[in-house]
Amino acid sequence: MGAMSRNDLMLFLGFTAVVLAMPIWLHPFGAAYPDLLQRFMIFGIFAVGFNILFGLTGYLSFGHAAFFGVGSYAAVWSFKLLSLDVIPAMVFAIVISGLFALFIGFVSLRRSGIYFSILTLAFAQMSYNLAYSVLTPITNGETGLQLTLNDPRYLDTMTGQTFVGQPVPTVLGQSLGGFTGFYFCAFFLILAFFIAQRITGSPFGMMLKGIKSNQTRMNYTGFNTKPYTLAAFVISGMYAGLAGALLAVTDPLAGAERMQWTASGEVVLMTILGGAGTLVGPVIGAWLIKYFENIFSAINDNILRSFWGFLPDGVESVFVTVSSKFVGEGWFLTLGLLFVLIVVFLPGGIMEGVRRITNTINRSRKSPDKPAKAAPQPQPAE
Repeated sequence: MGAMSRNDLMLFLGFTAVVLAMPIWLHPFGAAYPDLLQRFMIFGIFAVGFNILFGLTGYLSFGHAAFFGVGSYAAVWSFKLLSLDVIPAMVFAIVISGLFALFIGFVSLRRSGIYFSILTLAFAQMSYNLAYSVLTPITNGETGLQLTLNDPRYLDTMTGQTFVGQPVPTVLGQSLGGFTGFYFCAFFLILAFFIAQRITGSPFGMMLKGIKSNQTRMNYTGFNTKPYTLAAFVISGMYAGLAGALLAVTDPLAGAERMQWTASGEVVLMTILGGAGTLVGPVIGAWLIKYFENIFSAINDNILRSFWGFLPDGVESVFVTVSSKFVGEGWFLTLGLLFVLIVVFLPGGIMEGVRRITNTINRSRKSPDKPAKAAPQPQPAE
């Protein structure tokens, strides 16, 4: 990997500034509280990692929630057996998720297209059923894996650290509650974005784009694409494991529901909504879906009445009745309509709309203010 170009550097610095300033610019939208901001960061990492496989390589996985759940379980077991410090837990989660992705990828990547997608979905559902009912001594079944006062925590015991009350994860002895937890997760989102940016612009990333463009032609030229697709799958699984570990850090609980097919479908929606194959698009898609899930779902009739209060009584009731179908429990309807509009009018996601607007502005700037000078007329021959 060479030095960053000026455009890449500006993109990275702009993305970093936007992420770190989220408590400020999200305040008018009612989304500036730490718990939701942490989820923005965590699912942003999840989507960035999924985009490396789907956006760059063109392999659509329906089972990435398996790595997300494995990362959560690995982190919680690290908290229970080793230490409440989050660094060993995150390293453990990334390694275990990577090994799990190596196994599933080695089997699933023998097929491509819809067959690959079905294989990953099958592995994810098997993982969910194992966690829910078969491996209950390890996963604690439907109750979920939680921290208790009786956990051995051998590393903490060896260093003489003791805890009073409910054990909570820490980093170097510092609690990760509130905005401290947000900035901790934000650091890893920025780091994950930087790594993905470097991968995209590297020769390895160019190979992945070539595989997405025409893998058959690359195979006919004698180029072995399997190591590249497997590497992309493992890297993507490690991203998912990191996101799962961070979710266990902010909420020290690991449950089988984090491995359901709906969680895998959610990250697919995030990536397509924002723009598959782009760097910023999947993060925007993750933020948008989590905003709808947490903010729109909390809007009730009282909030709607205060919002439409400037209308006459009869008209206000009509507007409240109609709009109530799109918020609260009906927030899925709003998200579904938004997804349909994006797919129909902006197949490349939200980032395609941004690109169109940018191109329009650039064309308007380049257009001359004065009419073009008329070409000289040819003189008649003598």
